[in-house]
Amino acid sequence: MIYLITDMYDWYRDLMDGRSDPRVKDWPLMSSPLPTMAICLFYAYFSKVLGPRIMANRKPMNLRNILVVYNFIQTIFSAWIFYEYLQSGWWGHYSFKCQPVDYTRSPMAMRMANTCWWYYIAKFTEFFDTLFFILRHKMEHVSTLHVIHHGCMPFSVWMGMKFAPGKQLKESDQVPE
Repeated sequence: MIYLITDMYDWYRDLMDGRSDPRVKDWPLMSSPLPTMAICLFYAYFSKVLGPRIMANRKPMNLRNILVVYNFIQTIFSAWIFYEYLQSGWWGHYSFKCQPVDYTRSPMAMRMANTCWWYYIAKFTEFFDTLFFILRHKMEHVSTLHVIHHGCMPFSVWMGMKFAPGKQLKESDQVPE
C-alpha cells in the first residue's frame, strides 16, 4: 500500500513540477489544482444550497445599477483579453492549425501566457453572474447545467494554463522538462 501511495505522489510531483509549464509555476493559483478545485466546489455548493437557503426568507434585491457596472466591467475585461490574444498571436503570428506552445520567455510568449492567465481569472469573475441571480431570486437561471458549466470552466482553463498556455493541444505534444 505504501508503494502505491509513494508512486501516486511521485507521479503527481512529476506532473506538477516536471511536465508543466515552468514559466507559470509561481503565478497565483497555478502551483496546485487544489485551490481552483476548492473554489469551484464552494461555488457549486453556494449556488445550489447555501445561497438559496440564505435568500429563502429575504426579498429579492434590486441590483440594476450594480449589474450595469458589472456588465460594463466584464465587457471591457473580455474585450481586453480578446485584444491581447490577437496581439500576442492570433493576428499574424499563429497558425489556425495546431499551434505549438512557445515555452521561451520571449516577450510575445510571455504576453500570450499572461493573457491566458487573465482568461483563467475571468472564469472566476463570471461566478458573480450566479450570485446576482440568487440575490435577485432568479433561481430558474441557476440550472444544474449553468452551475456545472461555470463550476468546471476555471478548472479546465487551469489545466490548459498549467501545461500549455496559448496552444491548441494534440495527442503527440510533449511538454519541456
